[in-house]
Amino acid sequence: MNHTRFSDPLRCRCSLHARRRFSGVLLGGGMIAAWPARAREGVDVGPRSSFSQFVSAEQIEQAAQQQYLQLQQQAAAKGAIAGPGNPQLVRLRAIAQRLIPFTYEWNERARQWRWEINLIASPQINAFCMPGGKIAFFTGILDKLKLSDDEVAMVMGHEMTHALREHARERIGKTAATRGAIELGAALFGLGNGGRYLAGMGGQLLTLQFSRSDESEADLVGMELAARAGYDPHAGVTLWQKMAAANKSAPPQWASTHPSGPTRIRDIERNLPKVEPLYGRAAKPAQRFGPQG
Repeated sequence: MNHTRFSDPLRCRCSLHARRRFSGVLLGGGMIAAWPARAREGVDVGPRSSFSQFVSAEQIEQAAQQQYLQLQQQAAAKGAIAGPGNPQLVRLRAIAQRLIPFTYEWNERARQWRWEINLIASPQINAFCMPGGKIAFFTGILDKLKLSDDEVAMVMGHEMTHALREHARERIGKTAATRGAIELGAALFGLGNGGRYLAGMGGQLLTLQFSRSDESEADLVGMELAARAGYDPHAGVTLWQKMAAANKSAPPQWASTHPSGPTRIRDIERNLPKVEPLYGRAAKPAQRFGPQG
């Protein structure tokens, strides 16, 4: 309702003014009444961890950039990094470009990130996104699982979420916090042992193991990112069915620290109604690439 004229709220009986009168009674009685925030459409995963405040986002992102560059150089030396014309890399970059605009709501810093995505020739069923938007897929996850575009978007959204929700920063901050206030203070100001600890943290970013709650959060936020970008969120179910099939003997590296397949499929299915309307309204990709072996 758009009120172009303001009527007397003491006489008006519309629901809008009824709420105003109720709020005025509370405020007049010395109580604080706040209007309820507009419900957010999509998944709800709560606030980011307070442990992330113990280390600088800039330092984490700088360390990630250095580690990512080293990984690229090592892969290039082995002839294992895809060139810009590689069809699978073109596919990955096209999907990433659709997802990236929807990341900003989850982390304002993402607007300034220099997003990168590369493809590395390796049989590993693996992918990651480091702080600052540094993404890599391994050919194994595409070749062995024969991922559809929707499933790739689910994997990519999941990995982006780890960076957006600052899971690495949280884990490192938690470790820094356990070192005690003196060393933590040194870490924050780049002094002493703490400074050396932060200086060497880049090497940890590729080996950090996230908690199960981090992984579940990444599933849900990643599903929302994919849905907003026009990719079918139901692909989260088929993705984890494929992962389960690949997991018969030993867990793939990408899944080794994640919740079990049945658990995460149930979580995804339970949250599908929250993102299906987003997918329904989203512009769909004009080009489909499909599985590429």
